Amino acid sequence: MKTETVALEIPADCNLILGQTHFIKTAEDLYETVATTVPQARFGIAFTEASGPCLIRTEGNDPALVETSIKNLQAIGAGHVFCVILKNAFPISVLNQIKNCPEVCRVFCATANPVEVVVAESPQGRGVMGVIDGFPPRGVEGPEDKAHRKEFLRKIGYKL
Repeated sequence: MKTETVALEIPADCNLILGQTHFIKTAEDLYETVATTVPQARFGIAFTEASGPCLIRTEGNDPALVETSIKNLQAIGAGHVFCVILKNAFPISVLNQIKNCPEVCRVFCATANPVEVVVAESPQGRGVMGVIDGFPPRGVEGPEDKAHRKEFLRKIGYKL
């Protein structure tokens, strides 16, 4: 078996959600999930089939974000993987609804950080082993860092 890492593209001011799923209606169900949960969101969705024609199925309301999702899944090259690129929305707003989508098996990451996907390849095909999301810790937060975190959460409306 061969392993490699694949860097994903995340456009400026966007977030990415990468996961594993299992059924042809995934793209449509994820579209409905995002569109009804965060109506102002711009997004692109791609999903790779793992049987039959093995196509990349797509949905979304922003063609450039759909194209980015496609490119990411082409680079990964594994079946039953989905990629959602979000703009004007944070993953926290849709993540639980995505996890509750009946076809979704798992979410590997939801981030705006640089992401590398750890991919394994066997004679049968390719699969996602995990992700490297962002960078390693540089230390432990101090009082100023804690105050900054709390201020930031209130600024973006996630805490009172």
